[in-house]
Amino acid sequence: MLPRRTFNLAARNLCSLSQSTRRIHTSIRVSTETVSTSQLNEDSQERWLFIDSVFPIRLGIWDFRHYIGILREETLLEHLHERLETVKTHDFHILELQPHKKDGGVFVRFAYNPHDDQNALETLQTDLRHEADKHGGLPSWSGLNYCNIWLVKGRPFIEDMYRYPSGIVKVSFDGPDVPEEALYSLFRPYGRIYNLTVPTPVPAGTLRSSDVLFHRVRSATIARNTIHGYTFFNNGAKTRLRTVYQRPIQAHAIRGWLTSHPRIVLPILFFLLGTLTYTIFDPIRVLSVEGKMLNWFDYREYKLYKWLRANALDRFSLTSHGGEDVPPQGDIWKERKEAESAVRNYLSDLPSTVAFVHGPQGSGKSSMLDAIIRDTGRKVLVIDCAELSKATSDTRLVAALAQQTGYRPIFTFLNSVNNMVDIASVGLIGQKAGFTSSLEDQLKRILDVVGKALNNVNHILCTSAQRSVKAAQDAEVRRAEDARTRARIRAGTWHDPRLDCVAGNGIMSELGVGDELLEGDGDGEFTRFGGIEDDVVNLNDKGEKTNEGDLARQRRSVEDVQAVHTLPIVVIKNYAARGGPYKEVLLGVLANWAASLAENQIAHVIVVSDNRENAKLLARALPSKPLNSIALSDADAPSALSFVRQRLRDAGITSDLTPAQTKAIECLGGRASDLESLFHKVRNGQSIEEAVEDIIASGVGELRKNAFGEDIDDAKSLPWSREQAWVVLKQLTRRHELPYYDVLLEAPFKGDEAPLRAMEHAEIISINTHHGRPSTIRPGKPVFKYVFERLVNDPIFQAMQDIALNQKLISSSESTVSACESELTTLKELSNVERSFWGLRRKTTSERKEYLLKKMRSAQAKIQTLEKQNAALKKALAKGG
Repeated sequence: MLPRRTFNLAARNLCSLSQSTRRIHTSIRVSTETVSTSQLNEDSQERWLFIDSVFPIRLGIWDFRHYIGILREETLLEHLHERLETVKTHDFHILELQPHKKDGGVFVRFAYNPHDDQNALETLQTDLRHEADKHGGLPSWSGLNYCNIWLVKGRPFIEDMYRYPSGIVKVSFDGPDVPEEALYSLFRPYGRIYNLTVPTPVPAGTLRSSDVLFHRVRSATIARNTIHGYTFFNNGAKTRLRTVYQRPIQAHAIRGWLTSHPRIVLPILFFLLGTLTYTIFDPIRVLSVEGKMLNWFDYREYKLYKWLRANALDRFSLTSHGGEDVPPQGDIWKERKEAESAVRNYLSDLPSTVAFVHGPQGSGKSSMLDAIIRDTGRKVLVIDCAELSKATSDTRLVAALAQQTGYRPIFTFLNSVNNMVDIASVGLIGQKAGFTSSLEDQLKRILDVVGKALNNVNHILCTSAQRSVKAAQDAEVRRAEDARTRARIRAGTWHDPRLDCVAGNGIMSELGVGDELLEGDGDGEFTRFGGIEDDVVNLNDKGEKTNEGDLARQRRSVEDVQAVHTLPIVVIKNYAARGGPYKEVLLGVLANWAASLAENQIAHVIVVSDNRENAKLLARALPSKPLNSIALSDADAPSALSFVRQRLRDAGITSDLTPAQTKAIECLGGRASDLESLFHKVRNGQSIEEAVEDIIASGVGELRKNAFGEDIDDAKSLPWSREQAWVVLKQLTRRHELPYYDVLLEAPFKGDEAPLRAMEHAEIISINTHHGRPSTIRPGKPVFKYVFERLVNDPIFQAMQDIALNQKLISSSESTVSACESELTTLKELSNVERSFWGLRRKTTSERKEYLLKKMRSAQAKIQTLEKQNAALKKALAKGG
């Protein structure tokens, strides 16, 4: 047995004991020193008891019940000491109380004198329990007094590590294994055991162990604190038992099960993630899109900001906040009036199709739509395909679309994670899990959420408009009631019964009438008043008589108008913008979404494009309804001159134009962007002639780069060849327009439409249609006619391009000559075996030979002519310039 000093030293080193508990221990230890020597003789022995459930069992770091035990610790230990000290069996005397709050118990070190009694400890334990039952049990933190007293068979092990109690006690064998029957008999007195594991093989140097699974955690704490350090003897072999708590769930048990059952776990995981997305994030995204549409998150729409702006910021600001320069929409720009009227008519009715606004770039489509939307005050959502086409990956495209529509939150990184999950699932279950969605599905998912938000916005605005209409109707009713009251006052038939009630005029106060005229008095005044009242009630704002049916129709008409005006507007700009690897997918999804919005009357949809040919995708999305096609064209010369004069007059610059200035302005044509550029250059100090010259010069450099490339490598990346672009430009300098199919069938195109379509998308040329088919080719902008002339009249550039074109034509002619020579050789071999009955050659062979010879002579003459031209052009290059 260890000496008393060892246990006292261990007790003093326990950091988990509070100061109050230490004071109690000290008092108990001091009392033991004052005991007479007759009580503590050499025959006395020391042992330990464990009293369970005095404190709450702490199941984890999150369990805050132990604070209750800390608050009651001093009181509980004092009562426990008083209760146990009443027992005097075998000279029982308490030496020390050591609380073990984590396991909810208290260790009691006591001294006793066995008096040669083999069963002294059992007798002492029985008397202690009997004494506790006689007083209603031992004190506990909950006040239920269901504590019990247990004899410690091993050695107390009090620690403050994060080893929280559990229902499983791991028993390690420091020696031979303990039989299962003996282990069960040893642990069963502390509580019910529902399982006991058999020791398994372990690495060398590791103790074998068994797990004892108790039905209750309380039983496990008792067993762990009473058995730890117990020495078991079996047939002369000695085994020391070490106990420790085992968590009910192993650290990697869940992870191991999940990784070993992917066919079950992955589908459930994907289902839960999808459910989480649709139930939590989609409503948030719908709310975010609604906030963008209704300006919930725009601080400039807040009343406080508007008040501060009007009363503070604008007063101290040194700059004016005038409106932006907007091109006049009146008679000056006559070509736009018809398109503007068509757009306004489309917005004034419930949508049944999509409005397709097309026209060359710079024709004023965006400014016209901005002015119309600003006038109507409607809520608008703008999707710019040009910005979306700049995306270089699926993730960037999805993020850009979400940014423009207000779709938040968005987790773009999940696309890469989903790809990795699919790759991993192929290795685990042999097939893709289907978690990765295509770009088309991602875009559709975003636009579906935006569609729901637009529908909600429509409902919110419609409800607000109905409230406004109802308020206006109530105000009209109040005005009519006031008019009726005034008419009755003028007729002398109005009476306020409250006056008689206050005056107490007997029966008058009950009838609520006074001296007003009744029927039959005053020569029919009352009857005449009825006609006056009807006239007042049935007068509208213009003073005309109306009836109830007309009023009802007016109300319905107002509601219908409000239902149309509350519909949001969706503007898809730069539709079919050039560039972008995901152009076809994006445009197809936008076309189907726009068609669904229009068919379901959720919003007015306006698609803006630079080319009429881009309407094919929209037409396929609306097969049963025609598109509302609205075209904008360049202004004619008088309108362009009127526009420039008006802009110069508004800027305070003289609007009197000289003939030279007028001629210079006519070079720009009627393209709105070029006219605006001219105005800004003139306002910055340039003359009109200098500004026009600057526009043409910059157009020459831009066209040389876009149409011919900066170098050979850049030219190879163009979808057309330099020779094809040179032929079109050279012919357009001679003629105002070119027949489309004439250019298509001649060299160097030879029936290939792709280069012409590519040049149209690059805005180098414009292709006009007639009855839905290409008809003529014109310059991409009116000013390009003069830009083409500058390029063609440049002798060095012209010589280089003509030489390159002639070389290509020479190569084509030489190929023709080689083909003819080869065929003539074949015909010569046939002529030796093919003879007529009279010894003459067949006529067919001779005719084919003559045709080939003529073709060879023509090709050879063409080669000689082109080589002479090249020689002359090379001399021009040698002179320089």
